[in-house]
Amino acid sequence: MVGQDVAGIVDEAENADRTSVAVLGAGGVGGLVGALLSRAGSDVRFVARDATVESLHAHGLRVRSGLLGDFDVPARATTHLGSPVDVLLVAVKQTGLAAALDLVPREALGDGVVVPLLNGVEHLDVLRARYGSERVVPATIRVESTRVAPGEIVHGSPFVEIDLVAGDVPDENVEAVRALLTDAGITATVRADEAALVWAKLSFLAPLALLTTRHGATIGEVRTTHRSELETLVAEVAAVAAASGAPADPAASLALYDRFPPGARSSMERDAQAGRPLEVDAIGGAVVRAAERLGVAVPLTSRFVAELG
Repeated sequence: MVGQDVAGIVDEAENADRTSVAVLGAGGVGGLVGALLSRAGSDVRFVARDATVESLHAHGLRVRSGLLGDFDVPARATTHLGSPVDVLLVAVKQTGLAAALDLVPREALGDGVVVPLLNGVEHLDVLRARYGSERVVPATIRVESTRVAPGEIVHGSPFVEIDLVAGDVPDENVEAVRALLTDAGITATVRADEAALVWAKLSFLAPLALLTTRHGATIGEVRTTHRSELETLVAEVAAVAAASGAPADPAASLALYDRFPPGARSSMERDAQAGRPLEVDAIGGAVVRAAERLGVAVPLTSRFVAELG
């Protein structure tokens, strides 16, 4: 029945030696990572709203990927996490995080660890307050993956990379997560510096997301037609990152943009085209708030956030 935890469908004895994973969100990122873990043998269940649960029960997940191959997996799903898991992957948009967390009560998590695969930096405080800092493994993901229809995921980038930091979680638990992801075909690396981890992604993502969305442009158009704005945004965000204690290399960010396929688009720009809520506050707003706290001037970033917000 839709809305009930279907973990019991599979005999518990069969799952006894398998790592149990709950994936909060079955979109481009959660759907891809959850499908890869399921294909590799983990006991995966998705936590989502009724309509998504019903679709996953009926059709499972289909992944199309030039890097990882095309494959289908059956998908177990529930509207609320009702039994403990070893790992909870949080892969919803920041705009839906508060409502999504209501589907996973603290007591339901048990001794599992929480691995957030979200944009921005401020969600870590939210998750630590809810589940305890000893349960939250800071993480970032680099991937281009889109849900083109319910249960259908298209993976377009030549990589799926997840970086982890221990934070207050025991090292052995973090290593177990790294090994779990690696066994599923994901490039997973444990880093030493949390500030460097979260700001490395935001320093790359914020200028790109703001520019592509503001101009309705591809990455190729942004790095050519809007090059001066790109350089200014990169410099502003790098200054905030440096003031936050993270390494900053604007030249390296620009070189990375230049290596992307010219027709690529940011996820925020795709959301804008589809009329979905935008993560402007989680991405650009986080930069502006950090800049205000640290006394760093970010006039162009602030303007774009105001215009898009």
